[in-house]
Amino acid sequence: MSPLIPRQIESSIHSRLHKGKAIIIFGPRQSGKTTLLNNLSQYLDKTLYLNCDDTQDRRALENQSLSHLKSLVGAYQSLLIDEAQRVQGIGLSLKILIDNIPQLQIIATGSSSFELSNQVSEPLTGRKYEYLLMPIAYQELLAHHGSFNEKKELSRRLIFGSYPDIINNPGQEAELLNLLAGSYLFKDVFSFQDLRRPELLESILRALALQIGSEVSFTELAQLTGTDHITIQRYIQLLEAAFIIFRLPNYSTNQRNEIKRARKIYFWDNGIRNSLINDFRDLESRNDIGALWENYLVSERLKYLRNNQLYRSSFFWRSLHQSEIDYLELYEDKLDAFEMKWNPKRKVQSRTFSNLYPHADFQVIHPENYSEFLA
Repeated sequence: MSPLIPRQIESSIHSRLHKGKAIIIFGPRQSGKTTLLNNLSQYLDKTLYLNCDDTQDRRALENQSLSHLKSLVGAYQSLLIDEAQRVQGIGLSLKILIDNIPQLQIIATGSSSFELSNQVSEPLTGRKYEYLLMPIAYQELLAHHGSFNEKKELSRRLIFGSYPDIINNPGQEAELLNLLAGSYLFKDVFSFQDLRRPELLESILRALALQIGSEVSFTELAQLTGTDHITIQRYIQLLEAAFIIFRLPNYSTNQRNEIKRARKIYFWDNGIRNSLINDFRDLESRNDIGALWENYLVSERLKYLRNNQLYRSSFFWRSLHQSEIDYLELYEDKLDAFEMKWNPKRKVQSRTFSNLYPHADFQVIHPENYSEFLA
């Protein structure tokens, strides 16, 4: 069995244990939240573990009587709750425990931010630390494997992504990804508000998978999938909340020749994207290498920013005449522009962009320098 790859947020969580606040860990299913909980439990005394996919564990937390919750916790000093989004009123239950048993360390995980974040946001104001655990980040792989070994795996990362099971089971990637993308990853999407159109979800995801790196029109998606604009928007919000996709808005300062309202949609993991279109071919056989490279770099860069608590705004940019910059970062008054090119010889910057934003730093990210961008 492969040794566990240390997760970057674990050290930060350690530093916040026993501070009188709950620790909430969001992230998609199979991203390693349960493993992280088990690792953290080694540093905690007298721990009660509840898995809320289990009906009995879930109901134990839905009874919000103070006497019941005190009886449940008893002499335990730590309470670990897996899949906490399953619990009705979890925010109020946690608030009661924190306010009345302040010495109890609570760590809760959830695979759907739409449900869990909504439930804990108001009740736990000032009472929680929040973390996001995504599929394993390049920076984590680099620290574990070393630069030489990890760079040799670049083509595998672009094709199969970096979910823990995929990293740890070479040779079984396609089978495991198809199992993950087939149903398990979307369990929270289907359960929320009792959605009953899996074929529509599949159609939307396949359409998005074929459009990575391009602007996405909800109207066009609705026409492609035979539904309406509002339904498309609702499904995309749910897929974002389940940490499967994310949006990148366009950057504009209201210049005359800039697009004012647009968005790109990326997948948090290349492997899930490729599974949805059933394409695990080698890079040499593909015609979508540019899109794969862009999706990989943007998703990994966002993981890097989150894991290192770097608070920057991310965008893409496009003019009305189709001049484009793949990725922008804005922090304080500094604007950085990046083009993602698989071929390092293609280093042309948009003249329109450089004229509008002459003080922006510009860089091309390619296979020879991507490590600096992601780590």
